[in-house]
Amino acid sequence: MKSLPFALCMAVLLFAGSLPAWAAEPSVSPVASGEGTDAVPAPIVVGGRTVGTDDGLAYQWPGVHFQTRFSGDGVLFEVGPGDVILHVEADGARIASLRKPAPGRYRIAGLGPGEHRVRIDAATESQAGPNRFGGFLLPSGSAPLPLPQAARRIEFIGDSHTVGYGTASSGRDCSDAQVWETTDTTLAFGPRLAAAYGADYRVNAISGRGIVRNYGGMPGDTLPQAYPWLLFDHSVREAGPADWQPQLVVIALGTNDFSTPLAAGERWATRQALHQDYEQIYAGFVRMLRARYPQAYFLLWATDLADGEIAAETGKVAAALRQGGDDRIGFATVAGLAMDACHWHPSAADHRRIAEVLARHVDAVPGLWPAEDAP
Repeated sequence: MKSLPFALCMAVLLFAGSLPAWAAEPSVSPVASGEGTDAVPAPIVVGGRTVGTDDGLAYQWPGVHFQTRFSGDGVLFEVGPGDVILHVEADGARIASLRKPAPGRYRIAGLGPGEHRVRIDAATESQAGPNRFGGFLLPSGSAPLPLPQAARRIEFIGDSHTVGYGTASSGRDCSDAQVWETTDTTLAFGPRLAAAYGADYRVNAISGRGIVRNYGGMPGDTLPQAYPWLLFDHSVREAGPADWQPQLVVIALGTNDFSTPLAAGERWATRQALHQDYEQIYAGFVRMLRARYPQAYFLLWATDLADGEIAAETGKVAAALRQGGDDRIGFATVAGLAMDACHWHPSAADHRRIAEVLARHVDAVPGLWPAEDAP
């Protein structure tokens, strides 16, 4: 191979050295103390359930995401205390994943002048306590831009399968630390399904929780008991869904009710008694949700695991609701999952399959999305 002439090499080096700052790759870095004091709050669109506090937005349900849009070449954001993995996107491309970021202010730089859209997703589950997001800030020279909200909306309700527990793992044997590192709600079926329809979403799910019984009979709120609360310590109850009316509600609950045998001391003497309680409470939970979301279509789904017990019981609930007069409810079974992620949970490939099965059902529902809407 012939080498370039010396003069041409020098010209290339001189040109590269004179590239403007905006030609650099986008980056995320902590802001030194005292910097960015002239920054002003930027508009923010929040996906998921949060609580306003003196130092930002507290959140504990998974899948929460934050977006802003501006004209300029960079933006700042603030992170509060709490262990979390944050995926940072700019203009539709991921530019960083912050793992357990220290509390403080961070700068997104290298975007180049122009209009930009930034999104930050919380990937991890936070059962132990809430995390906080302090919002976006625009440095001097940047200007806010309107950020249209998606007309299509989906709410996902479930357990660890909906959370995306261990989804990014390469095997079933995982330590607690590995579960934390590989749990990623953005890889789960919910956000995948929402992306296919250009929809915003909420994820209301807690690993290990069921309709009437948690995994192995462990104590703690069941999902219907936890659902009304914005934070898991019952300190803040959601006032109402005035600003959130999904067209589609997807529920997957029952794995923790039925995947382990009844133990001594549990309140159900027989499996039949457990079935009856499950069917009654699940139907009541959906009726409560129907009162909140009167126009939504409800899709209940289950895997074919536990010798088909989960699917059979969930199917009975959907059938009972239809017989009771609710004609906007469906049921789907997802079979053939490898369940080869942490502790026999769905892998990323499994989550793609779940999303595909649910999408086929959704596509067959007439009049689901606003007529004037386009994804």
